[in-house]
Amino acid sequence: MAIRILKIVLLLIISLQGIIYGAHNIANLEQAYGSLAYVMSHQDHVAYPNSAFPAITSPALIWLGLTIVLLGEFGSGLLGLIGVRHLWQARAASPAAFKGAKKYGILGCGIAIATWLGLFIVIGAAYFQMWQTEIGDASFRGAYILVGTNAFVLLFLNMDE
Repeated sequence: MAIRILKIVLLLIISLQGIIYGAHNIANLEQAYGSLAYVMSHQDHVAYPNSAFPAITSPALIWLGLTIVLLGEFGSGLLGLIGVRHLWQARAASPAAFKGAKKYGILGCGIAIATWLGLFIVIGAAYFQMWQTEIGDASFRGAYILVGTNAFVLLFLNMDE
């Protein structure tokens, strides 16, 4: 039972992470847009001044990118919270029932990994080379930590008893 409770608590923490990051981005929407616009514009790239890919400066595309980030953050959090509820309800159930209750928690962790790995590390750091600027590098390093913690919780959550 203690391992099940630990899985539920860790999933709750991951869920809150997505919701809190999303809420901060909403509370600072103009700054979030500005940061994303800065990264997508290839500004201040010194180490690799020539990009193999075009910069994006279209406000519509920048808003689309920010919307996708917000959907990933809030989506991971909300799916995780649904998973927390299902796991809590199944905490005393059979191993098969508890395993079946992991579905939304696994999806929440997976979306969190896709958000921070796919959007921040692959698209942000690789495509837009955001590691070349102070703002971008901080986001890149933070995303790396978030991918690791989310992957750890996903693996632990998905383990059989």
